[in-house]
Amino acid sequence: MRKRLIQIFGFLISSLGWLFILCTMAMDYWRISQIGGQGGSFIIKVAWYWSNLWKDCFTDSTAVTNCRDYGVLWNVIYYVQAVRGLLICGLTIGFFAVVCCFVGMECTYIGGAEPTKDKLVFSGAVFHFVGGVSNLAAYCLYINRVVRNAFASNLAAGELRYDLGPPIILGLVGCFLIFFGAVLYAATVTSVIRPQRQVTVVYGAPTYMPPAYRGRSVYTGYYDPSRLYGSYVSGRTSSKVSRLSQASPRLSTRDAFV
Repeated sequence: MRKRLIQIFGFLISSLGWLFILCTMAMDYWRISQIGGQGGSFIIKVAWYWSNLWKDCFTDSTAVTNCRDYGVLWNVIYYVQAVRGLLICGLTIGFFAVVCCFVGMECTYIGGAEPTKDKLVFSGAVFHFVGGVSNLAAYCLYINRVVRNAFASNLAAGELRYDLGPPIILGLVGCFLIFFGAVLYAATVTSVIRPQRQVTVVYGAPTYMPPAYRGRSVYTGYYDPSRLYGSYVSGRTSSKVSRLSQASPRLSTRDAFV
């Protein structure tokens, strides 16, 4: 019961994280810069320059927005193109992760036997982790470019100092939720990572024995009764005669008389 609850909670947490990542790709204000807004006249004019992964926009104090969509793929800034690719790769891997975990969860009736379902959950946890790393790398790359420009000592003429917007924070929270869900999944299938051990008493002392050596003894391989004696199957007309009796020599007439 506890395993089932942990898996359900991990499924909800990781799915929510992927939903956050997906929402950030369509959100505005990845970076934003404000110009004006300080007094000196009766009419305070403010302008905002902001960007996302798909366009650059300008909004003035009258709430009029003018946007310029990015052109063809090879004309986009290289780091924006890299962020796009990393996020799309992460979302693709996350789709397979959600499917594997959903099929392998204990509360679902698909996926086969319990060992197979545990392997599916473990594979889904690995996919979650890899996809989360891809998403985190994308956000870190974007943050690095914005922060480098914001704290640069000498900016080129016409360049603006941007601040980070809400989609970056939401994306980082989504990455944390994905990693947390992957850890919860992996915690429920530790038997796949570490095989169970059985306690065997040898000479009065408990000894841990891995599954590969269970059922074996010190004499296994040296003395095997099946090598000496054949097997008899009840209910059949044919039976195997023991090899020991076949190997024994016949008695001579003199020995039989004695």
